[in-house]
Amino acid sequence: MNFHILTLFPDMVEQGLNTSIIGRAAGKGLLSIEAVNIRDYTVEKHKKVDDYPYGGGAGMVMQAQPVYDAWKSVVERIGYKPRTIYLTPQGSVFTQTMAKEYALEQDVILLCGHYEGVDERVLEEIVTDYISIGDYVLTGGELAAMVLTDAISRMVPGVLSNQESGSTESFEGNLLEYPQYSRPEEWNGKKVPAILLSGDHAKVDAWRREQSILRTMERRPDLLTRAELTEKEKKTFGIKEG
Repeated sequence: MNFHILTLFPDMVEQGLNTSIIGRAAGKGLLSIEAVNIRDYTVEKHKKVDDYPYGGGAGMVMQAQPVYDAWKSVVERIGYKPRTIYLTPQGSVFTQTMAKEYALEQDVILLCGHYEGVDERVLEEIVTDYISIGDYVLTGGELAAMVLTDAISRMVPGVLSNQESGSTESFEGNLLEYPQYSRPEEWNGKKVPAILLSGDHAKVDAWRREQSILRTMERRPDLLTRAELTEKEKKTFGIKEG
């Protein structure tokens, strides 16, 4: 899978994504991450990419021309128009389900806004998806683009060394992940639950499932209406429809 990130700060994106699991996956050729510097495509001699907003107001607005030409350079190189994501608090909130969906794409373009935003006309021209990572405002779209790239990359086959880990993490089936423990068996007076030391895999799986449901009830009850639960589980934990 290929990520093409349109940004004013390519170093920030490349340094942030060139480490750990994602960096290793890129090194193996399982995915590629390209930071396209929007400033390289401005026709303004001083490399300016923003101007004052029509109608007045605070701040500056990214101009349409350099954004469009940066996008067009990617499209012409890969030979088709891929899904283009604009990172904005006005978009749909990003979810694990979306991460799986995007991971099926061959190419994705992510547009990072800055200042007071991007000229609406170019958004109308190139953007297919408006995505938010939460109800708050950042100084630019770079961090959000890195979040999406990380989450989507993990769903690309071969990126995770242990494929099971991608299917047992939080939000799988709209449930939070169960508690995890490692050595030693006792730390600071707290012992690892005995069931995890039993060697009975069926009982361990049942305990983990129960803990996932209980943790979701405690910390993210809003997820339960969409959780994949059996009728027995709904009755056992007193979970009502809707």
